[in-house]
Amino acid sequence: MSGSTIGRLFKVTTWGESHGAAVGAVIDGCPAGLMLNETDIQKFLDRRKPGQNEFTTMRNEDDKIQIMSGIFDGITTGTPISLIVYNKDHHSADYSNIANCYRPGHADYTYDEKYGFRDYRGGGRSSGRETIGRVAAGAVAIKLLDQLGISFCTYTRSIGEYIIDYNNFDKDEIYKNALYMPDKVCAEKSSAYLKDIISDLDSIGSSVECIVSGMPTGIGEPVFDKLDALLAKAVMSIGAVKAVEIGDGISVSQACGSENNDSFIIDNGEVKKETNHSGGILGGISDGSDIILRASFKPTPSIYKEQKTITNDKEETVLSIKGRHDPIIAPRAAVVVESMCAITILDLLLQNATSTVDKLKNIYK
Repeated sequence: MSGSTIGRLFKVTTWGESHGAAVGAVIDGCPAGLMLNETDIQKFLDRRKPGQNEFTTMRNEDDKIQIMSGIFDGITTGTPISLIVYNKDHHSADYSNIANCYRPGHADYTYDEKYGFRDYRGGGRSSGRETIGRVAAGAVAIKLLDQLGISFCTYTRSIGEYIIDYNNFDKDEIYKNALYMPDKVCAEKSSAYLKDIISDLDSIGSSVECIVSGMPTGIGEPVFDKLDALLAKAVMSIGAVKAVEIGDGISVSQACGSENNDSFIIDNGEVKKETNHSGGILGGISDGSDIILRASFKPTPSIYKEQKTITNDKEETVLSIKGRHDPIIAPRAAVVVESMCAITILDLLLQNATSTVDKLKNIYK
């Protein structure tokens, strides 16, 4: 299986399966000299770990990170950083009833068609547990980006038909409710709605919004490696993401040019934009405005409702998926979206260091 590595200079490889001994990541290309410890990473993993509240799977994992290499006296050495989290509470027996049939909405059928077999215990590499490695590596990228003045604000934007009201936006509210919403009223309505979804043995779709502030101009390659293209690729690689929008996203298809264009102005001697319909990216290159990205997640495919499917012998059957599953993806996935954005941006920043002769002179002279 190829395709488990992302990045050119800041390279991240994730490894491990949902019901294997452990999961983790290897970072190759992290600059030396970054102060880093396990606490820096753990606080991000705590945002995605299971069992936090009634709206997450009750799989009882503490997701404790261990740094295996690449650190000496609390500082990165420039060598590969290996990160590991051991799996402790995997109930493989919960999946015995699907060993010979394909779960609707999952990768079971396509894995079988591609590889000739599959790990039916939680989906193996296709499990959401693979994102632990992404978040661990993203935490390292975020800490380095923070030293460059680049910050992230990521939250649940919508749950089903309930969408946050930006007039009620409160950044501090994000970590005060179980759904990671910046709108208290919407969070309360969504919570009541989710309880109905759970009682109906179903799940619901959702979306995450990520705002990146402090971006310098000129980041991104203008043809195939556009900043927005690479962000979309990174975020679309997260399981269950079915759409990515930058700036105004799909609504631009209904806008006039005079409405969609961001007018330039001079503010205290600096180039600014009056609006930010572009989401901080023009021609695939950062324009210095906030990057605004949204990711849409399909409903969790593992549900207790009976669904029609087939066995691997091509016989029709009915399946109810037992076990411990999230009724919604966005709250735990917000930090995954943030991590993938951070990994992508840091990799492009490192590439940009050699984009002009003057930048090389600033480094070496």
